[in-house]
Amino acid sequence: MIKQLILYLLPALFLFVVATTHAEYAPSKAVYDVTSSDPLDLTNILDRVSLLQNLYGNNSFDSKIVIVIHEGTIPIFAKTKAEYSGLMQRAKSLTFGEIIEFRLCITSAKLQGYTANDFHEFVAMVPMADAEIIMLQNNGYAYLR
Repeated sequence: MIKQLILYLLPALFLFVVATTHAEYAPSKAVYDVTSSDPLDLTNILDRVSLLQNLYGNNSFDSKIVIVIHEGTIPIFAKTKAEYSGLMQRAKSLTFGEIIEFRLCITSAKLQGYTANDFHEFVAMVPMADAEIIMLQNNGYAYLR
């Protein structure tokens, strides 16, 4: 009986400890380099970005998260790709807190046959992903993939 009670309560105790134990992180700046053509990879990035935004308390004065989109991720952000509309709604919703921005490499897009008008309005166009990432890192952004 006691053994069963322990086995029953142990997972609940573990979840309680995990839920109530957290480190304090000061708001900061991060740039995510996103290149994968797999929508599941983008979903995982959006999950991580959302968690980081919440961890920073949606503090737009001291934190900023920029997602730089290029290479294989470009087509996912095209307006004509209806199969990704739910993913794009989620991405757009992350921009409402003013901490998260999406920036898309127009050079990479043009090489794939797209123009700036082919993408959702919440995505900013930048001339070159690599140069954008370097500029952000020079301005104190931590690099994440």
